[in-house]
Amino acid sequence: MEILRLLGDGGLHTAGALAARLGVSQRTLYRDMEVLASRGVPVEGTRGSGYRLARRIVLPPLELSPEEMEALSLGLAIVGEATDPALKAAALGLADKVEAALPMDALPAPEAWKLAVNPLADAARGFAHVAPVRAAIGARQKLEILPRGGMPDVLRPLRLEVLGRIWVLTGWSETRERFAEHRLDLLERVSPLPALFTDEPGKRLEDYLR
Repeated sequence: MEILRLLGDGGLHTAGALAARLGVSQRTLYRDMEVLASRGVPVEGTRGSGYRLARRIVLPPLELSPEEMEALSLGLAIVGEATDPALKAAALGLADKVEAALPMDALPAPEAWKLAVNPLADAARGFAHVAPVRAAIGARQKLEILPRGGMPDVLRPLRLEVLGRIWVLTGWSETRERFAEHRLDLLERVSPLPALFTDEPGKRLEDYLR
């Protein structure tokens, strides 16, 4: 902790100067620097040139629940639409890092096309639809949705999931009498209807998954 406090000013510190401040030998300091680096602390520098604390944050491996991943993806999409170019660039960079860290099988092959074209372009557009869709799924309430450039559809909402940075609503379309998937960012309108629905064989989420 003392080493980190000394390096916290952002300046370059020689091993000799650090050792003298701490009252230890340079050999001990070199060993401590190696320990810090092995623990993921962003220490830059080598013996003879000096050391500094890099201006970056290193996170240990994280395990995220689907809900936490959804929240993170939602936040990145919102910031990715910011007018501030620095914030926008940071969001895009962070999104790339998160996506690179995802397991290779995180995105099912049939869904890969959904991320093929500029996935963050309108991702924040779907944010306004998340709350009513989640509420409708919980209440088993029908929705009337209007896809961009499409026709209205009455849907029994069954599942809302995040694929990379895209939120996808799966449900049973009463208009088309089949299961349907809709990207929230491609919906112009989501309107809860007063009608509720109950499970019916062939129209349930388990039927879709099977």
